[in-house]
Amino acid sequence: MINSSVENINKLESWVMASRPKTLLAAFVPVLVGSAIAYNDGMFQPAASTVALLCAVLIQIGTNWVNDLFDFLSGKDTDQRVGPTRVLASGLISVKEMKVGIILIFTLTFVIGLYLVYTAGWVLLLIGILSIIAGIGYTAGPYPLAYNGLGDIFVFIFFGLIGTVGTYYVQSLQVTGFVLWASIPVGALITNILVINNFRDIEEDRTSGKQTLAVKLGRRFTQIQYLIFMILSYLVLVVVFFTFKQSVFVFLPILTLPLSIKLIKMIYTLQGEALNKTLELTAKLSAIYGVLFAIGILI
Repeated sequence: MINSSVENINKLESWVMASRPKTLLAAFVPVLVGSAIAYNDGMFQPAASTVALLCAVLIQIGTNWVNDLFDFLSGKDTDQRVGPTRVLASGLISVKEMKVGIILIFTLTFVIGLYLVYTAGWVLLLIGILSIIAGIGYTAGPYPLAYNGLGDIFVFIFFGLIGTVGTYYVQSLQVTGFVLWASIPVGALITNILVINNFRDIEEDRTSGKQTLAVKLGRRFTQIQYLIFMILSYLVLVVVFFTFKQSVFVFLPILTLPLSIKLIKMIYTLQGEALNKTLELTAKLSAIYGVLFAIGILI
């Protein structure tokens, strides 16, 4: 049965909603930063960078669709959820349609990614396969990562380390200390998107059996985790400046500090649905920080 609040949404809009457009900024940031470092090192390859971005976006969309499907099948999603509307729980897309969509999007990702394998070697084939498997295993399979306290680690590794370093590697065929350090704030701020999401849903997840890290370790831990990732993101700039890029412009992300302080206050004062705005602003922070960081690297 379709919820009356979404009954006027057409099929295309439903697929866009299932893709969770606001979360897709997380796919752009690691590619942007990795490409900026490649340009700084004189190794920028526009075609490889574009394909890496396309694959990153497709994998995230596919992961979101898998999440939607298996949360619905397991009964963990209902039309009474605190967060944004889910298309299966709302009856906008059927289970069969979603399964077909998931197969198609991951197949398309694999085919497009073969270009990177051709240009950068078999290592990219391994990374691509692992990324797709992880995207599916995030909420599916016998041991879903997201619901066994491993979602945070998954996001940090795949959106931070692999996303940023992988983008640099497909253009330079090497890994440097610069790109490894740069991947830390990228991963930390994107992981904070998940942290605030799980913090908002902690009671709902506990009731439905989702063992997120927030459920396992509680509200206070989650608040501290969010705070530490914020602090870490700015401290890394000091390491980058003194070790790899002696330019004051690498400190451009400090311009986002007022927003970070606002977000920290929000996670310590708000609960439940009121945190939807915090989630949105956390995603925007990761994007703005990433853009400013990339600009600082390029100047």
